[in-house]
Amino acid sequence: MIDESLARLSDTLFTTTVVIYSLAVVVFCAELAFGRAVRPRQLVGAGAPADGATAAPAGLDDESARGQRLGAAGMVLTVLGLLTHASVVLTRGLAAHRLPWGNMFEFTTVVVLVAVVAYTALALRAPELRHIGLFVMGPVVLAMALIRFKLYVQAGPLVAALRSWWLGVHVTTATLGFGLFFLSGVVSALYLARSRHDAKVAAGEAEPTSLLDRLPSAAALDRTAHRTVVFGFPIWTFAVIAGAIWAESAWGRFWGWDPKETWAFIAWVVYAAYLHARTTSGWRGRPSAWINVLGLVVMVFNLIYVNFVSTGLHSYAGVS
Repeated sequence: MIDESLARLSDTLFTTTVVIYSLAVVVFCAELAFGRAVRPRQLVGAGAPADGATAAPAGLDDESARGQRLGAAGMVLTVLGLLTHASVVLTRGLAAHRLPWGNMFEFTTVVVLVAVVAYTALALRAPELRHIGLFVMGPVVLAMALIRFKLYVQAGPLVAALRSWWLGVHVTTATLGFGLFFLSGVVSALYLARSRHDAKVAAGEAEPTSLLDRLPSAAALDRTAHRTVVFGFPIWTFAVIAGAIWAESAWGRFWGWDPKETWAFIAWVVYAAYLHARTTSGWRGRPSAWINVLGLVVMVFNLIYVNFVSTGLHSYAGVS
């Protein structure tokens, strides 16, 4: 029996979350437009620069302070939206009396939630990463809007094929892995843009006044993308293994090269290749970052094309 009041509350919270995330995007955009990223050891107190660093021109201190205030406001809105986002999932589950990731609407909602949680945790731990807020929360808002208008289904019971405790194991780890890979792919794309810009500046082909200069350093972005994949890869590996075990229980075979299984395995291979490339001379840096971006493309293809265009044993994933 569906609790209609909780279901309506979940829908309202979803809309509220999109509004709050949108406000966060506006504030992060203002941070990049009107603020200035503070570089390490840029100033020492109010006196002379240290270690040969160049003192900031007069007036830029106000820009830095303004940027910090805007960035802090963006993070406050992100955390507030994160709380309402989590409430969407919680109330949806309570309304349907089950785990709230039994269809594409719920699955993708949780995937985006994981990505926002990961970004928030990283930004709170390393404040310089807050400067990528626009580039993370922008895609988040777009994804939430598409989820609401293209994937929405009313809360309801699970289809028979999903009524298994394996749902809590396989699908949970799949959402965690996907959310982490989503964030890592965005960060690698930013790394590619930042490193290319830095190369142009070093060659005298560009001025160091671009918005890209307000992002974290290329090294910090590359390191963040790598660490996120390192954390997410074992989770995705377990999701693939758990899916195979569930398939044997449900369909009598561990692996049948169903489109969903095939592309999940392809994604696993791509991310394994990325981690290997990171340790291989000649593939560190930009080449490995391109592999990470390819991994995100494969994940999105698996989510969209495989679920809505191709046919297979996982076709029920798009319905309530």
